[in-house]
Amino acid sequence: MTITQNDYSCGHPWFYVLGGAIQSPKAIIAAIKRRGYKGYREDEILSADNKPEPQRSEALRRLKENALKNIRSDMSRYREVARELSHLRRSTSTADIEPICHSVHTNMSLKYCHLFNHFAHLIWLEELLSVQSDLFA
Repeated sequence: MTITQNDYSCGHPWFYVLGGAIQSPKAIIAAIKRRGYKGYREDEILSADNKPEPQRSEALRRLKENALKNIRSDMSRYREVARELSHLRRSTSTADIEPICHSVHTNMSLKYCHLFNHFAHLIWLEELLSVQSDLFA
């Protein structure tokens, strides 16, 4: 049985070792929406959403600003690692050698996971901020 990148998710280093495609931000966002994923900060976001107004909106906006800051930071590093991976793939012949997991593969999977979570938080926070809470609740 031959193992391919299809046997791994984009968040696993071996996905990239075996030639898996570097995901665009649009592809990452589409995957989040397909899965309905909310991110690892679900409890914190729900806690902010359950506050009375105007504290609710203020807390959600702070979380959104934090998500955007994290996206900007991680996107910069993601692009850098993607360039490193592309360079490694162009400069290495894989025809006759066993696949090896290099740090660039691990870095790629980690940055993918970071962006996956930050985008999930941002999508959910934007949804929550678009719904006006009952001011008299």
